[in-house]
Amino acid sequence: MAEKTTTEPTRVQAPVSGQHAPSKLERGLEGFLFKSRWLMAPFYVGLIVSLAVLLFKFVLLLWENVVHLPTAKESDIILGVLSLIDVCLTGNLVLIVVFSGYENFVSRIDPGGHPDWPEWMTKVDFAGLKQKLLASIVAISAIQLLKAFMNLDAGYDSVKLAWLVGVHMTFVVSTVMLALSDRWSGGH
Repeated sequence: MAEKTTTEPTRVQAPVSGQHAPSKLERGLEGFLFKSRWLMAPFYVGLIVSLAVLLFKFVLLLWENVVHLPTAKESDIILGVLSLIDVCLTGNLVLIVVFSGYENFVSRIDPGGHPDWPEWMTKVDFAGLKQKLLASIVAISAIQLLKAFMNLDAGYDSVKLAWLVGVHMTFVVSTVMLALSDRWSGGH
């Protein structure tokens, strides 16, 4: 006995009133534009390479701190640790940009099968990305400022210190304004 196969006709959705049906050229252009998002993927791969560079720099700084530990003053140790924190925060910043940028602009990431997957990696929207980015920049700027204050006895230039404070305050005010703006607009 032969099975009876039925095929349903393909349904074409009628354009919403006031809209025109897209032409073949328009659909092709939109498809091309949509696929162009993949041009961002090499940028994210490049940022991953920059993480390896940061790791190398981190290891060099750590080794330098360990080698000079016996003769280092307390302030030198603190400055060394601040330098390590600075590199670490920069690495965190790169990861935030890579994961949220890829998720927001290229393709969804499926964390299935990864029990240790941090939840934030697939939950950071563009507004959250901006806030995390600026918060990281403020933290990095604060570390640079703290390092400068700790070097005051080394004849640190007061003009340069004033610039560091001014730039840091600009970052702080920008971060607060962005957070307030996002809050007032409902996070959109």
